[in-house]
Amino acid sequence: MVGGRSVDLCPTVAVKVFSAGTAGCVADLVTFPLDTAKVRLQVQGESRPSLDGSRMKYRGVFGTMFTMVRTEGPRSLYSGLVAGLHRQMSFASVRIGLYDSMKQLYTRGSESCLPNITRNAIVNCSELVTYDIIKELILKKDLMTDNMPCHFTAAFAAGFCTTVVASPVDVVKTRFMNSVPGQYSGAANCAFTMLIKEGPTSFYKGFVPSFLRLVSWNIVMFVSYEQIKRAVMTFQQPRNSY
Repeated sequence: MVGGRSVDLCPTVAVKVFSAGTAGCVADLVTFPLDTAKVRLQVQGESRPSLDGSRMKYRGVFGTMFTMVRTEGPRSLYSGLVAGLHRQMSFASVRIGLYDSMKQLYTRGSESCLPNITRNAIVNCSELVTYDIIKELILKKDLMTDNMPCHFTAAFAAGFCTTVVASPVDVVKTRFMNSVPGQYSGAANCAFTMLIKEGPTSFYKGFVPSFLRLVSWNIVMFVSYEQIKRAVMTFQQPRNSY
């Protein structure tokens, strides 16, 4: 190791997959309550308050979390966490760990549930591509070095872009998957019903918790991913003394 520059070595696919899966789990542990609150707010919009004057149970992301803790206990914020961690180890490890390899394959080294599938495809494209493009732009313009501030900035931008692009699909997916049987004939019918009954703004129901969750998830995940990847590479490199 000369001058401590182990980061110049190219990590293997196995290192990337392991680092991505681990980082995904770390990000889920940090941001899971925000995701839970987001889903509660989105599902709550399934119907308007009834004529008898009943009020909305949840208001705002932090108000939702407080209500959940008060009425259901703190553990309710992490309901489904085990399944979420399993998903990250099998999903994030592949989609993020193999991203560089797939990009190199299709660019040849040049530098130039249907609703659920749609949502994941949009999130993956906006998340990974935005992070990659902004990170490369920052490095090419010499605005920052390839270190934590650069990773933080690129991850924040990726989270914001993903929220803007994916929120409508995410809301439709959540509404559709939590609807009673027969309520909607399909995801398109669900979207059309939302548009007619609640207007265009309904597609951004729960935008703030979605933004907080995706931005914080991206920051924790990508920063952790970069650091874990470097740590594994440093550990694998032979200890040479000069």
